[in-house]
Amino acid sequence: MTNKGRVTIPSEGNYLEETKRLMKLWGADAIRDSDGTKLDEGLKQLKAKIYTTYFVARGHNEFIQEHLEEVQQLYLLSERVTATDATVTIPFLNGFFEEQIKPNYDDDPKHFWEVRDRTTGEVVPAADWHYEAAANQVIVQNITAFHEYTVSFLAYMIWDPTQMYNHITNDWGDKPHDIPFDVRKDFSKGYMAEFLKNWLAENPDTDVVRFTTFFYHFTLFFNQLGKEKFVDWFGYGGTVSVDALQEFEKAKGYALTPEDFVDEGYYNSTFRTPSQAYLDYIDFIQKFVAEEAKALVDLTHESGKEAMMFLGDNWIGTEPYGKYFKDIGIDAVVGSVGNGTTLRLISEIPHVKYTEGRFLPYFFPDVFKEGNDPTAEARENWLTARRAILRKPVDRIGYGGYLSLANQFPDFVEYIAEVADEFRDLYEKIKDVAPYTGLKIGIVNAWGKLRSWQTHMVAHALWYQQIYSYNGILEALSGQKVAVEFFTFDEIKAGIPEDIDVLINAGDGYTAYSGGAAWEDPELIQTIFSWVNQGGGFIGVGEPSAFQKNGRYFQLASLLGVEKEQGFSLSTDKYFHEEQPEHFITKHCQSFDFGEGQKNIFSLHTETEILNIQEGSVQLAANQFGRGRSVYISGLPYSPENSDLLLRALFYAAGQEDRLNEWYSENPNVEVHAYPGIQKYVVVNNHNQAETALVYLIGGKHEVFELKPGEIIWRDYDG
Repeated sequence: MTNKGRVTIPSEGNYLEETKRLMKLWGADAIRDSDGTKLDEGLKQLKAKIYTTYFVARGHNEFIQEHLEEVQQLYLLSERVTATDATVTIPFLNGFFEEQIKPNYDDDPKHFWEVRDRTTGEVVPAADWHYEAAANQVIVQNITAFHEYTVSFLAYMIWDPTQMYNHITNDWGDKPHDIPFDVRKDFSKGYMAEFLKNWLAENPDTDVVRFTTFFYHFTLFFNQLGKEKFVDWFGYGGTVSVDALQEFEKAKGYALTPEDFVDEGYYNSTFRTPSQAYLDYIDFIQKFVAEEAKALVDLTHESGKEAMMFLGDNWIGTEPYGKYFKDIGIDAVVGSVGNGTTLRLISEIPHVKYTEGRFLPYFFPDVFKEGNDPTAEARENWLTARRAILRKPVDRIGYGGYLSLANQFPDFVEYIAEVADEFRDLYEKIKDVAPYTGLKIGIVNAWGKLRSWQTHMVAHALWYQQIYSYNGILEALSGQKVAVEFFTFDEIKAGIPEDIDVLINAGDGYTAYSGGAAWEDPELIQTIFSWVNQGGGFIGVGEPSAFQKNGRYFQLASLLGVEKEQGFSLSTDKYFHEEQPEHFITKHCQSFDFGEGQKNIFSLHTETEILNIQEGSVQLAANQFGRGRSVYISGLPYSPENSDLLLRALFYAAGQEDRLNEWYSENPNVEVHAYPGIQKYVVVNNHNQAETALVYLIGGKHEVFELKPGEIIWRDYDG
């Protein structure tokens, strides 16, 4: 096992000797700076690859102060105001943080802003309102009393959201606020290219330019208290400008409206089923960003350096599973690893030479403080991500923040040394080897491949009550012996690929993940029914295929064997409540955790196998349909037990129960992965406690393994 390489660590000025010590201990071969730190000349002379963070569209206030008309913009929606007579005043900046937001009065508000009657949804004619710039308010006349009214307005974003967060978190005091500027504007575009050329020449010791990221930040703005008001890690809200609107109209043949951006106040959240206008705008921005990013990457390559992109912050338009990403020519992508799902999000990225996962915790004082144990978070992070690495590894791992903080915790320092050694060992074994795969799973939602490994995410890897019951699906799949592919509803309607064994549709009704109006299409419904009838498998979680029409809420209710009571059929008696005591899917279930679960799910007929029912509502069920099968699950937060339940449900739905006991552990805390290409398998304890597991190999063989906390055991086998 090699004990050096594939690890990147942060450092900071005046920390040379300790950096050298930790580089040796962790086997690091690369050093990076972080937001708020710089590498001094001594560090740059070490025998290591030097990563330097580069901010394309912020951190250049001396330039943008001279061109404030080129500050990045976004459309915002005022708070709703209820009129009590024929005139209403809307103070549209109420609820926004004025250190971040400044209204754009430079481009005619009468043309680019919009006032709406939110009670009717109608646009108020521009002749019926005027604005008062000094007071930041709009006065609307000739309106209907006791209707609600809003203003959609263009605003300059005068403080970069990420720098703002770091500024507040780390108490940076009077450090200047970074003002982001727009590559679509002539001065900004020219400045970005010229500054990078000079910077590349002035930084000969830099080996990797770590673009953080390129031009546009995900949608993130703050309230009047400086607290987060709206965040969407996928949001394109900060890409808009008058130039963008005009160029979009030329490219697509129609004009966008403010409502296309503010979206009734939902701001095109990734949970919203996207409108065609929004999909067209995403395509328009991605094409533009790819072209402009390629120009900077080309300059980087001409200087003899590598170009790396951070998956976050200003990443909008560079989505790595989008159709234009390959055109950028980026060498590598680095992203934050919060769990197995985000690990796979990074490791599966195509069209790059290598990928890198930035592991947690970040070396910031919110974690590295007296009385806290950062080792516990690091251990959980590693054990969670490792199961995904064993399916598809990233090429490198790393950390970020203040190295001097981490160095104050010796147990943490020693643990990271163990992690680094273990990562290098498993990477060298499996880096180019395909793992054994028992099934191929298709995830179907409104986003498809574009948002691979990114469903049910508000902000990167953060917990939300409304989504944790769905997050367990991808988290389970990230480390299981299955292949996963993502599809849109239109792709499924066009024909389900022959190699797909099971389709999964999961989400709350009317969201992008369940599908909403997509289920109004009878051709989509027919395609799935026909496919399952011929032997396919279908798993629905939460409110799958939910769209109230034709006497059904679940449009695939007859397939699933269950339906959700919406209050319309209470007069119809429901007699099917008997729970089946034993079933293949629930063989190992000592208890059930469906998270938030669902209420009012009922069985349609006696043929539905009810596997769990709580307070009269079905939480888990299976149903035969023709030669195929379906499984309904009300929710699936991640746990080892739920991961095992899902795996068993997948093999059951696929009609391949007899193949489950190939490379399978009876203990949910222990998993096994085989690599036929090198005739090796690995048994891994994902738990920080000792575990005993009966492990099924192949050819009917099985063995009992005793594993220490977090232990990983490699074995050879004869295929």
